[in-house]
Amino acid sequence: MAHVTGIGYDSHRFTEGRKLIIGGLEIPHGMGLDGHSDADVLCHAIIDSVLGACGKPDIGHFFPDTDPKWKGASSIALLKQVHELIKKEADIIYIDAVIIAEEPRILKHSEKIKKNIAEALRVSADRINVKAKTNEKMGFTGRKEGIAVIAVSTVNRNFDDK
Repeated sequence: MAHVTGIGYDSHRFTEGRKLIIGGLEIPHGMGLDGHSDADVLCHAIIDSVLGACGKPDIGHFFPDTDPKWKGASSIALLKQVHELIKKEADIIYIDAVIIAEEPRILKHSEKIKKNIAEALRVSADRINVKAKTNEKMGFTGRKEGIAVIAVSTVNRNFDDK
C-alpha cells in the first residue's frame, strides 16, 4: 500500500432559476450554479481528486454531460458511486478542499458539508477539510460570476508491482 495524492478542480458559473448545492447541501442564495447535473462544484472537484489519486480518468469519463442519464443528477450520489468504484483498490485517507467564491459565505455551512462528504465516502468527518477563500474581487469568482474549487485527496492504494 502506498499513499497517493490526486488533485481536482472544478468551476461553474452562477445562473438564475437553480438551487445552489455545495457539498450536497442546499445553501440559500439568489442564484444556483449552471451545469448538467446539480452543478455541485465541491463534489465535482473532490470526485476528480479521488479519481486522480486512483489513476482513473476524470468525472466526465464516468458521468458525461452528453448523457441525459446524468441530467440533474445529485453530485453527492455521484461521489458515492465513485467511492463504490475505488473502494477495493484504495482507502480514503484525507481530503482537503478550498472553495473560491466571494459569496455565499461558507463557514456556517462547513460542518454539515463535511458531514455530507464523509457519509458519501464512508469515512469519519475528521478526514474531510473544507474551507473557503475569496479571490479579493479578482477574476470571475471575484466578480461574483461563479464558484471554483480546488481539492486534494490522499488515498492508500494498492499497486500491482511485480
